[in-house]
Amino acid sequence: MAALRTGVLGCAGIARRRVLPAMRQYPGIDLVAVASRDPDKARRTAAEAGCEPVHGYDELLARPDIDAVYVPLPAALHARWVAAALRAGKHVLAEKPLTTDAAATADLVALAGRRGLVLRENVMFVHHSQHRAVGRLVADGAIGEVRAFRAAFAIPRLPDDDIRFDPALGGGALADTGVYPVRAALLLLGHHLQVAGAVLLRDGAGTGVDIGGTALLRTPEGVGAHLTFGLDHAYRSRYEIWGSDGLLTLDRAFTPPADHLPRVRLEREGAVQEIVLPPDDQVLATLADFTEAVRAGAPSDPAIQRQADLLDAVRAHASAG
Repeated sequence: MAALRTGVLGCAGIARRRVLPAMRQYPGIDLVAVASRDPDKARRTAAEAGCEPVHGYDELLARPDIDAVYVPLPAALHARWVAAALRAGKHVLAEKPLTTDAAATADLVALAGRRGLVLRENVMFVHHSQHRAVGRLVADGAIGEVRAFRAAFAIPRLPDDDIRFDPALGGGALADTGVYPVRAALLLLGHHLQVAGAVLLRDGAGTGVDIGGTALLRTPEGVGAHLTFGLDHAYRSRYEIWGSDGLLTLDRAFTPPADHLPRVRLEREGAVQEIVLPPDDQVLATLADFTEAVRAGAPSDPAIQRQADLLDAVRAHASAG
């Protein structure tokens, strides 16, 4: 089938570093144009990506030669421009989080459904094959019955002018790094999780955003998920699943490079086994999922809404505490 003709709304770092190069590499996508409110930035980014620059997001959405858009704008702008793209008849792949609250997410999911369009959130790690391998080990009884889950994703502090520290743009650790452990819990424990408690740490530098936090989730069966996230921490990217008979640990769980050899550590009966998995490119895998969903006319992924609901619940529990 013909490649999916795709445009890009915005010139964010994640787009320039990872997604646009992958779009050029992936045969299922024809990267047509990139738009910015700054014409010079549009020209520079388009030259890097080998496509056409467009001045203004509305101008790109009006083009008939574009079937889908990728939206790497700040989170606070997603609701407006994702809705505009859907109303223009474009399929959408939007950076995470899809919006800054669950109600807005529900509105976009409903709009995509009414328009018969595909809406996907760019949480790339879920498409990496290492997590399917972990899931198979758990299903096959490698650690017995699951008793607890622990996940952490945190990064060292970035410059104070980074958009993650701007509350007006949807900044904060929960919206940025917190998405990863929350989505990992949904992926590995199922969609019936509920928030039992949460703490958010506010930035002492006066930005007003949360720079870290911890959440406790639980399944209906009582399995607890302890999640940690942050923007002012030593780097950590891992999860572990603790069972009645053993423990599985995966490091570099969320942002592994394409050439990384994943290693699953299995501890059981006093012995430690390291299971080496093949490398995988989660960026290309995400693009493949998106284009295949468009060709199949797939509905929105229900994990989008469950994740948004849990993020809202974490905020509510932290505020109540």
